[in-house]
Amino acid sequence: MNTSKSQVSADNADRATTIGNGNVPWWWKVGTCATMLFAMLYFAYFHLGTPGRTAIDQFDVALARNTELQFAEIGDLQQDAETMAKFLHKSKTGWLRVGQSIFKANCVQCHGALGEGKVGPNLGDESYKNIRSIEDILSVINRGAGGAAMPAWKDKLNSNEIVLVSTYVASLRGSNPAGGKGAEGQVIPPWPAPIEPIAPLNQPAKAKP
Repeated sequence: MNTSKSQVSADNADRATTIGNGNVPWWWKVGTCATMLFAMLYFAYFHLGTPGRTAIDQFDVALARNTELQFAEIGDLQQDAETMAKFLHKSKTGWLRVGQSIFKANCVQCHGALGEGKVGPNLGDESYKNIRSIEDILSVINRGAGGAAMPAWKDKLNSNEIVLVSTYVASLRGSNPAGGKGAEGQVIPPWPAPIEPIAPLNQPAKAKP
């Protein structure tokens, strides 16, 4: 029994010595070379080749296509108070959720997940620093405010995204989220009443016979 164990130990020691001296099995060499070749080809194709091949690039393209399909339903929105009032209407809560998703992707770091305010002001009370009317939200998001404390988004979001996120910000007024930041600015007149669209926003009203 002891002789057998000694023989196994000796064989293992011989294998270790052989590998240590560079005499590795052929399949080890083939596997290593194949892995290195794959890594070089992968790097060259996805990182040194034509732009748009990385997973991030492909995700951005897919997201842009999905956004285009969504916005095809509503066309190009006007950046004005009337359009915002239409999307504040209860029949447009689905599009308001799109505005919410844009807000969550870009605004929560400064304004909080519920608009309670962090570095930026509380969006859920009745006081505003740079806003006097509902369309001013569009202007602030487009151009920024506070000496670049609030960045301009006109070159980062398309026009429809700005309308929808502005409308969502307007909808937060009076929500008074828990733990909200103290009021800043002054209380302003209420927003215009939501407008019920006469026809779906993606197609014109039918002419009367």
